[in-house]
Amino acid sequence: MTSLLLSPLDARHRALDARMAPFGGWEMPIQYASVLEEHRACRERAVVFDVSHLGTVECRGTGAFDALQWALTNDLHRIEPGKAQYTHLLDAGDASVVDDIIVWWVEPERFFVMPNASNTSHVFDALGEADARADGEMQWQDITRGRVVLAVQGPEARALLNGVVPGAADVPRFAVAPVEWHGTGLVVAGTGYTGEDGVELHVDAPAAGELWDAIVAAGIQPAGLGARDTLRLEAGLPLHGHELGPGITPLQAALGWVVRWDKGEFRGRAPLEAERKRGVARLLRGLTTEGRQPPRAESRVQFEGVDVGEVTSGNFSPTLGYGIALAFLRPDVDPGESVMVDVRGRLLPATVVKPPFLRRR
Repeated sequence: MTSLLLSPLDARHRALDARMAPFGGWEMPIQYASVLEEHRACRERAVVFDVSHLGTVECRGTGAFDALQWALTNDLHRIEPGKAQYTHLLDAGDASVVDDIIVWWVEPERFFVMPNASNTSHVFDALGEADARADGEMQWQDITRGRVVLAVQGPEARALLNGVVPGAADVPRFAVAPVEWHGTGLVVAGTGYTGEDGVELHVDAPAAGELWDAIVAAGIQPAGLGARDTLRLEAGLPLHGHELGPGITPLQAALGWVVRWDKGEFRGRAPLEAERKRGVARLLRGLTTEGRQPPRAESRVQFEGVDVGEVTSGNFSPTLGYGIALAFLRPDVDPGESVMVDVRGRLLPATVVKPPFLRRR
């Protein structure tokens, strides 16, 4: 898989870090050309990311629906086969977000559960618990090593992809569909992590190199982790390990909409319901600065001279031209308030806002 996927690019990008990650997937290169160039290409045209560092757990069987319905926070009754759904896996003890996940409902009794690959073992544990509660049988398998996931994103993504994989270009937002390309079966979803339109293509590893080359030849620029992070930050999208993770619940992360209280029991419901009743002690907000200097992760935030929280992610916004950040703040610090961010001993003025920082069509 290593040579198949990246060998076509090696001659042009010898400096790329293309080693295998410890969990058996890819570590996405930081950049191919430059972070700024790739960021702008995604906002203005189209880019392709190799997001094979995501995991894929395939769940099959008559009990798969019930098991996922109990294990995850969102309600699969709200979608149907051929659709995708964003959801959370919670810790049973404190309701913190073990992982945020996209579920692809591929066929009536077949699902792709797409976690961050390093969290796949946690998904397996939860499915083991859920299987005992489900009516019917379920089989689940980690198929991460045998496939590659390519994300084509940007305002021209579909138009450019239409010349390579026409069926993929036609998959609507948050829809899932099988597509054939040169005799190879793909599964395509209208999902992404940039705030732009686009699709993600799930392809067997042996065909991935050829597909990557065809996408790049169509004028879609390769992009790496650096651009993916600035793009997701502008869109106000959380990153596991920063805005989600141990000790952080969906309610604290301002993602209560991903929890469907009317669906019945789910893993972690009791502690999350207790937090909902007492109220959260902190809430995820956005911060903007007037100049180019951004707040940085782990910087403390002050309001009226009192420490009220901490920055989780911060960077310069290439699209907006000023600094932006996400931060957990005391819940009474509302959007519109002026705060100070302690960036290595220097107080940086900032304004509290409600994400996203950039809204796209």
